[in-house]
Amino acid sequence: MIPEAWAHLPFFDTNWPAIQAALAADRRDILPPAPHRFAALAACPPDQTRVVILGQDPYPTPGHAHGLAFSVAPDVTPLPRSLGNIFKELQDDLGAVPKTGDLRGWARQGVLLLNTVLTVPAGEANGHKALGWQALAHQVLAATSKRPTAYVLWGKQAQSLAKHIHPGNHLMIETAHPSPLSARRGFFGSRPFSRINNWLAARGQPQIDWTAQ
Repeated sequence: MIPEAWAHLPFFDTNWPAIQAALAADRRDILPPAPHRFAALAACPPDQTRVVILGQDPYPTPGHAHGLAFSVAPDVTPLPRSLGNIFKELQDDLGAVPKTGDLRGWARQGVLLLNTVLTVPAGEANGHKALGWQALAHQVLAATSKRPTAYVLWGKQAQSLAKHIHPGNHLMIETAHPSPLSARRGFFGSRPFSRINNWLAARGQPQIDWTAQ
């Protein structure tokens, strides 16, 4: 269950046992299902991570969350509103979007879609914010920032984790969150997708195909 490429992080020895016990004792419906909780890390080993997009916690609607921040299972319609706004900005920025809300095609290209909390009780957004998951995100940021990486921090909560990113030749994109409450306060028009691709191209790296599924 623990992705081998990330198993060296102290979190898995110091924090995960207590979180695992708390999840086992929680009688509520916990999302995403257990096999998907580390899906973002499993899809994006440290040495392949080129972009990190931070989310908050999984979608609390059963059938939506599958372990990658902002992503949903391919059959989910309509899209969650934050993801809909992400696709609206992507359309405005690059003129095309994926066919579904499943973003695993991004992960396969080195885009780590990491939530700071990896579980949620069904119907209770932020219901597991006190379990201690955040330590994992802190350690992932520290590990990935040992080499130049593009970081996308949407909203104040994600931006508060910037202190865990080691100084380096990174691309830092910090704007309002794509949620309906804040997207018009600086998310729309921020063109994060073309900015990331331009940065990667300038470093001689392949650009991200943001329409990939």
